[in-house]
Amino acid sequence: MTAETAVAMPAMVLLAAMLIWGVVAAAGQIRCVDAARIAARAAARGDTDAVAAARAAAPPGASVEIAQDAETVRVTVEAPFLAPGRIGAGLSVRLGASAVAAREDVPGGPEGGAPWPS
Repeated sequence: MTAETAVAMPAMVLLAAMLIWGVVAAAGQIRCVDAARIAARAAARGDTDAVAAARAAAPPGASVEIAQDAETVRVTVEAPFLAPGRIGAGLSVRLGASAVAAREDVPGGPEGGAPWPS
């Protein structure tokens, strides 16, 4: 093994590890987006288990917040993401996503008496 190879090999291993970490973080972000959409749809329909549905689809350790107003439902999902091993604290990021849906459980539609648009 030459000196150049001895220097380049750890750098290549570190690069490969960082690329894998980035792909896994992107997959966690996609899970947050999906969980927020699932919960927003469920809460807009008036389902009582919207938080449970979001937690089932979200990454482990995710927090789910649902805010409702007269016409919409907003769901925010946030999850911590750490790198594996001892370097995890240095590479931690917070993943998150929000979704908004028009409420379907409001009597009389969104205008308070007007029918829902078709």
